[in-house]
Amino acid sequence: MLFVKDRDGSYRPAPKKLVLTEANRLSGYRLRRGAHISSSEDAKSAMGYRLRDKQCEVFACLFLDASHRVLAFKEMFRGSINRATVHPREVVKEALQLNAAAVIFAHNHPSGESQPSRQDIELTHTLMDILLVIDVRVLDHLVIGEEIISFTDLGLLQKRK
Repeated sequence: MLFVKDRDGSYRPAPKKLVLTEANRLSGYRLRRGAHISSSEDAKSAMGYRLRDKQCEVFACLFLDASHRVLAFKEMFRGSINRATVHPREVVKEALQLNAAAVIFAHNHPSGESQPSRQDIELTHTLMDILLVIDVRVLDHLVIGEEIISFTDLGLLQKRK
C-alpha cells in the first residue's frame, strides 16, 4: 500500500490514479535513451506500465544497442480488443534505422490474460528468424495482462531446430 501525506500532515492511501501516474513517470525514466536493461525484470518494470490498461492490443518494441542500452521504445502496432496485426517488415525497418543490436517485444492482452497464445509464440519465432538475418537478437517478449509474462523466463525463446 502506498500512502501520501495530505495538507494537514496525516497520511492516507494514495489514489489509484496517482499511483499509476507515478508508475508511468518512472517507467518513462527507465525507457529513456541510454538506460541499461540487464534482465527480464528490468524490461518488465520498464515496459509493463506503458502497455497495461490499454483498451486495445498494442505491440511495442524496445530497441537496444550492443550493450543493451535503450535506443528507443516504440509502440509499433495497434489492434482491436484481442488482436494486433504485426508487420515484420516495419520492425526490421525500425531496427535498421536505429542501428539496433537487440530488441525486446511486448504486447498487452486487454482481457487481462497473461499467458502467451500459440499465435504470440509463432509470431515471436517468425520475428526472431527474420531479425537474425540482419544480426538483431530478440532478447525477450513480454505479455502484459494481470501479470507480466516473459518468454525468456518461460524458455520460449530457444532456437528451433
